[in-house]
Amino acid sequence: MVQPLFKGVLPALVTPFKDGKVDEDAFISLVERQIAGGVHGLVPVGTTGETSTLSHEEHRRVVELCVQTARGRVPVVAGAGSNSTDEAIELARHAKTIGADGALIVTPYYNRPSQAGLYAHYKAINDAVQLPVLVYNVPSRTSVDIANETLAELAKLPNIVGVKDATGDLVRASVQRITCGEDWVMLSGDDPTGLGYIAHGGHGCISVTANVAPDIVSTFYNDALSGQWAGALQGQDRLVRLHKALFTDASPGPTKFAMARLGLCGEEVRLPLTPPSEASRAEVLAAMRDAGLI
Repeated sequence: MVQPLFKGVLPALVTPFKDGKVDEDAFISLVERQIAGGVHGLVPVGTTGETSTLSHEEHRRVVELCVQTARGRVPVVAGAGSNSTDEAIELARHAKTIGADGALIVTPYYNRPSQAGLYAHYKAINDAVQLPVLVYNVPSRTSVDIANETLAELAKLPNIVGVKDATGDLVRASVQRITCGEDWVMLSGDDPTGLGYIAHGGHGCISVTANVAPDIVSTFYNDALSGQWAGALQGQDRLVRLHKALFTDASPGPTKFAMARLGLCGEEVRLPLTPPSEASRAEVLAAMRDAGLI
């Protein structure tokens, strides 16, 4: 059986802020905590990392900090998406230059390309940068859904290696497993359905919840990937309320609130995001108690 290039749990890292600037010391500490917690990789400057409000200089700096801190202990898959193909290529080139192990590239948002346009976008990146690329499919944010048929064509390209699927549609995993080949990396981007995604043939998850509880989430994926289904089900039951609580307000506000409650970083988010509501905070605290975190 072919071992996937990326597998297990890869936290979609938050970007901590302090007084409007990236809190580099807190970020380094968060990376170290994730590695100590047993995660299988790291994903800086994705959606949870508030990449849409980072300057290009900040974006590059956070990726560099992640790679430097990880020091090859786990792979780093850098967020490099854009609705401009040229900009995505530029960010992917930077990720390769500073030593990232892969790039996570979201389907272009707002301009809503056709399936032909999506294929051309990723092919251009494939041709321009010799770096493994994960296609990030999250229609709820981008208003475009990349079809399994398009992914099957992209899977034939040497640098397009897999997908982060945040649709919550578990049937997609079964179809992709059949049509994209045994080398195709399948990572969920939806924590609550992670257990089902593994059962359908997935290889892991790019996880928001791992920011809060890396050790518990890592154990869950170790159990699921090794076929220890009783342990995995127990982990799912322990985590499922927290998975959902972290999206009771605009992400990553609830996640940063939970992390601040654990003393890991500040709660600060950037506009247009605002701090989570009191109802969201109450649900996050209740979920953290259920998970045994507080």
